[in-house]
Amino acid sequence: MATDLQGEREFGKAYDARLIRRLWTFVCPYRRVFWMALVLSAAQQAFRLVQPYLVKVGIDRYVARYDAGGLRALGLVYLAMIAAEFATYYGQQYLTMVLAQRSLADLRVALFARVQRFPMRFFDQNPVGRVVSRLTTDVDVLQEMFAAGAMTIVLDVLGLAGIVAVMLWIDWRLALTSLALFPVIVAAVDFFRRQVRRTYRMIRERIARINGYLQEAISGMTAIALADRQARAFVEFERLNSEHRDAYHLSNKLEAALFSFVESMSTVSIAMLLWEGGRLTRNGLLEIGTLVAFIQYIQQFFVPIRDFSAKYAVMQSSMTAAERIFSVLDLEVEPAPAEPQAPARARGDIVFEHVWFAYRNEDWVLRDVSFRVAAGEHVAIVGATGSGKTTLIKLLDRLYDVGRGRILVDGIDVRDWDPRALRGKIAVVLQDVFLFSGPVETNITLGRRDISRAAVEAAAAHVNADGFIRRMGGYDALLRERGSNLSGGQRQLLAFARALAHDPTILVLDEATSSVDPATEWLVQDALTKLLARRTAVVIAHRLSTIETADRILVMHKGELREEGAHAELLARGGIYARLHRMQYGATAAPVARVAAQP
Repeated sequence: MATDLQGEREFGKAYDARLIRRLWTFVCPYRRVFWMALVLSAAQQAFRLVQPYLVKVGIDRYVARYDAGGLRALGLVYLAMIAAEFATYYGQQYLTMVLAQRSLADLRVALFARVQRFPMRFFDQNPVGRVVSRLTTDVDVLQEMFAAGAMTIVLDVLGLAGIVAVMLWIDWRLALTSLALFPVIVAAVDFFRRQVRRTYRMIRERIARINGYLQEAISGMTAIALADRQARAFVEFERLNSEHRDAYHLSNKLEAALFSFVESMSTVSIAMLLWEGGRLTRNGLLEIGTLVAFIQYIQQFFVPIRDFSAKYAVMQSSMTAAERIFSVLDLEVEPAPAEPQAPARARGDIVFEHVWFAYRNEDWVLRDVSFRVAAGEHVAIVGATGSGKTTLIKLLDRLYDVGRGRILVDGIDVRDWDPRALRGKIAVVLQDVFLFSGPVETNITLGRRDISRAAVEAAAAHVNADGFIRRMGGYDALLRERGSNLSGGQRQLLAFARALAHDPTILVLDEATSSVDPATEWLVQDALTKLLARRTAVVIAHRLSTIETADRILVMHKGELREEGAHAELLARGGIYARLHRMQYGATAAPVARVAAQP
């Protein structure tokens, strides 16, 4: 699956029909609002179109004949047209923004729902900041499209056609003179269109890089400060920011060039109109009111073209953003089983059968791994860094799918399980506990409404977390981002409370006790004893003292299961586990390099 967002597909021209159709799917639920806005926009253009003609009538019919009464009546009609134009324009703008807010809110929800269904491989390959920019910055660009009135660009074209028709109807000679430069304008707009499209794609890519770098830098600000890398981080950000600024500067130059070109063509067209109109007036072939009306029509004619240059720039940016948004919506999601299964009563039996797995191509991280964990059994997995321990857990939870072989939970292949049911039966407690900003209770329940406050308090008390929770203000107390107002041990106890509250059948501990401070270690060990009772447990640990009482210990080495047995049995065997044990307890043993070099 191609998940690299930098390899986004080209959709062609700005008004690519596929993009418009896909955007329409989010507008369609509010199509009544859309059509009402278009009707009001058409009415507004009609009210504006009739105003120059009323000026012509006023000059040629009433001013020339000194008919003050007729001129006053016509003036009232003219004011009515202005008022109607204002009212319809206000209504059109209001409805357009209502449409934008509703449809783009739906688009954000669809994007987030899609992202939640992506396999973990996607998040491994794409920076968080770049993904966030799809859901925020790129959608905001579509908001600008609605705000700039770009959705009425087709009506603008129809308005231009209406102005041309009226001008030809009034006087075809002046009309042809006024529009003589129109082919030149069309050619110029087409040229700028191609240049602007490339520029806006560059802008969107570079703002995504900035977002990705900022997310990484802000998350790692402590590491930057400790390594005294502020100056280097600043230089890198300044480089990314300069690239984005230069791209935006290029787009501004293109927009300014197009706007000034259209403005100059407007001036030249009016000059040509006055020259031809003066000649016709001297020869008695043209009335003054007609010439005045034509000047106004020419000004009206070039207003949408000037607006078109601005709208088109926004449209280019919006289509580029839409490309990037739909490139996310088109990515494959986590495959779902055709007929998802979920046994009524889970036992917790786990079987790995000849499992092979690689994150990329056939660079195998696991090679032909087979073992069984019986229901209620406590199994520990140990091995050097990179031996594949954590990968086993990711496959068990089906965050990734196996390359070869299969994994069974209670006799059912994990690929056939209902993913929600499977993950509901397995609780994973990681070394780096992830806590969300918000109340303690929400961090324990993770939003599940079927877990009562009483159940939350009972779970916290059972794993020795109730004491510090109440000291910090109770279960409604707010945690800061990632639980930064808790110690490492407190975060770990909170994770244990979370696992217990969800009452899993299988409990997975991935280095869950390696970073606990000594002051709370006895609390954590007591909590673990309670948490593991009557559950199938898979414990990954580097600290061998924490898993010596396990029913069995699996020793992983270079992606293979090399040893299996109880603690005393493995020590007596004198293999990889025994070497790890001697190194950890400081005996005169072979160095780490010898373990890594074990065949």
